[in-house]
Amino acid sequence: MDAQTLESLMRDYGQEIWNYAFLICRSRSMADDIAQEVFLKAYRHLESFRGEASVKTWLLRITRNLSYNYRNSAFFRRTLLLDRIIPSGHHRSAEQAYLDEEASNEVWRQVFNLPAKHREVLLLHARHQLPLVEIASLLDIPEGTVKSRLYIARQRLSKLLKEDDAHEQWV
Repeated sequence: MDAQTLESLMRDYGQEIWNYAFLICRSRSMADDIAQEVFLKAYRHLESFRGEASVKTWLLRITRNLSYNYRNSAFFRRTLLLDRIIPSGHHRSAEQAYLDEEASNEVWRQVFNLPAKHREVLLLHARHQLPLVEIASLLDIPEGTVKSRLYIARQRLSKLLKEDDAHEQWV
């Protein structure tokens, strides 16, 4: 892979990779680190890409694996704890401000309340627009399980939004 190809991949998929890492880790700094590491791994291991799925799916699989590794590491837990205790002193970029605004949006709040397995399938399908067969490949589960999780995620999200709507009407 040459520098132009890497740059093209980063331009085309960088935001989606970052968003997916953030979805799993829920930490902006970790999502930054993971996104960088994803593209480094892709650069180093391009020969391992077999073309069985799209490049986007391959990058999302790398992102998922790295995100779960980061999330489960002791370093990650300590870093998150320190981020909560010691606020960072840097200013927000326009991109971070946008993501903060989106995260505060009621629908996103409710999406994050879904169980991880349902939230992940819903976002891969709705946000990243992956076909069901690629989601199944990425998550290493049967396509029928993807369909089931997607259906349940939509039902739960709808119920959560209706409950929240009803609560707001009474307040």
